Amino acid sequence: MPAPNLFLIYVRNAEAATAFYSDLFEIEPTFTSPHYVAFEVAPGVLFALWTGGSEHAVPTSPRTSEVGLMVPGAASAVDEIFTSWVSKGVHVVEEPYDAVFGRTFVITDPDGNLIRVSPMD
Repeated sequence: MPAPNLFLIYVRNAEAATAFYSDLFEIEPTFTSPHYVAFEVAPGVLFALWTGGSEHAVPTSPRTSEVGLMVPGAASAVDEIFTSWVSKGVHVVEEPYDAVFGRTFVITDPDGNLIRVSPMD
């Protein structure tokens, strides 16, 4: 059975979102167009930004999913990313805290999409 290999995030402005995610994750897109930008995050796996559903990408809309970044190492690795991202001016939703699965925090992108950092499962 095939596994999911495209993770699509709705954004209002592809250029601004590309700059945000390129800086945040320190990656460059592998494909760009005015309304769709893709980042290959693993062989054959894309994290993509799309303006085709931009009417849903308003920061006041409730978000029911999250982009996740799981990091290896101790809890201090999560705290280090938090410090780095705060210095980039991100909007913090939840500061680092200890959850049942380990140290975690949540920020948003400019469109209100949630981004959670947590330890590796």
